[in-house]
Amino acid sequence: MIVLLPPSETKRAGGDGPPLQLDALTAPELTGLRAELVAELVGLAADPEASRAALGLSAAQDGEIERNAALYTAPTAPAIHRYTGVLYEALDVDSLRGASAARAGARLAVGSALFGLLRATDPVPAYRLSATSKLPGRPGLARRWRPVLEPVLAEIAESELVVDLRSGSYAALAPIPGSVSVDVVAEHADGRRVSVSHFNKAHKGRLARVLASTRAEPGDAAAVAAIARRAGMRVERDDRRLTIVVDA
Repeated sequence: MIVLLPPSETKRAGGDGPPLQLDALTAPELTGLRAELVAELVGLAADPEASRAALGLSAAQDGEIERNAALYTAPTAPAIHRYTGVLYEALDVDSLRGASAARAGARLAVGSALFGLLRATDPVPAYRLSATSKLPGRPGLARRWRPVLEPVLAEIAESELVVDLRSGSYAALAPIPGSVSVDVVAEHADGRRVSVSHFNKAHKGRLARVLASTRAEPGDAAAVAAIARRAGMRVERDDRRLTIVVDA
């Protein structure tokens, strides 16, 4: 089983790994586009105004542009430790020990606008690029990623169940045939349900932790739902789509 996480806008600074080596990352088929995007971001960083427009930044966030300028030389850290935010706080991978930590390292992956697909241990620098970013004079990222990323994800899905926790814009980079998708809804006392926005990430992070560390090897959506229920989550299933239901 692979649990595919969305990235986060926020990234931890620093790291103790060597500078970026694209050929050391998972899925060498993606190296060409990764190299193009890294070069484009480094070049764009020389023009702060253009960078702000392309990346949706304010002048107060120019530190993000400096990160992009240093992509070739900055230290790296494992992907699962690079990303921060609500989902990653709920996942709390650093607290896993022994066999649970080993399973998480093997099962967790991240969908990235810059790197396409990262396994938990892939070493990457801090960067700024979102799935919705508009790089000057270039097609949208979904148009660029889909032809190369979709076959990679499809090959993985042939041999392993993929639980896709990516948000819509990242899922649009490449669909995954046969994957299990997950929604989160809040249920009011009168039965009304509304989509959960901010805390959607926290509930997905908790599910990711359960799935990453379980001894079970689920083969389908029903088995994933059963694991989540044993962990105390209220989960409904409609074919390959799971819905986590929480109190409003």
